Amino acid sequence: METVINNQVENYLKSLVPKRTPFVMEMEAYAKEHQVPIMDLVGMESLLWKLKLIQPERILEVGAAIGYSAIRMAQELPNTTIVTIERDEVRYKEAVANIEKNELSNRIEVRFGDALDLAQILESEPLFDVLFIDAAKGQYQRFLDLYGKMVKPNGVVFSDNVLFRGLVAEDEIEEKRLRSIARKLRTYNEWLMQHPDYDTRILPVGDGLAISIKK
Repeated sequence: METVINNQVENYLKSLVPKRTPFVMEMEAYAKEHQVPIMDLVGMESLLWKLKLIQPERILEVGAAIGYSAIRMAQELPNTTIVTIERDEVRYKEAVANIEKNELSNRIEVRFGDALDLAQILESEPLFDVLFIDAAKGQYQRFLDLYGKMVKPNGVVFSDNVLFRGLVAEDEIEEKRLRSIARKLRTYNEWLMQHPDYDTRILPVGDGLAISIKK
């Protein structure tokens, strides 16, 4: 996937990233080969660094895919538990298998279903310190409306892909699907920046990462 920084800078930053475990690198290769939308490496490392500063006890992730981000977060944060949601049955099963292989099932719980349908079930759980949104781009606003209320005051919401390969800044996009996603993300970004309950900044790392502190 293209990022909002040029390839030369991206490759340089990747060369500086600490070595991952062999299994994590296998997951990255698998995702690339099978076009699984995992967080890009530079964005992932940026997220992990910020999470180390926060040291959250509980993280809620919307969009597990094959479990890559949840595994990376759990590896870097040994005192953190993670609940992650995935609606695609094949990817859900892959995520569960990958988490089990990494012996992280005691700290990562994968919920199967559409995040738009599971909010009521999660409302009964303790509040989360961090919400990480990395799922259907056109639904980001609905995800935050549903799950933002489950984040503690002064908790943090991370929204990935908010610059969408830089297309959010383009005025003319030929492909209809890309134009629609870019338009929805522009709407989300503007809505989020003006939201009275969050203090937000958007960073041009990876594919764009919005960081929102809940007031």
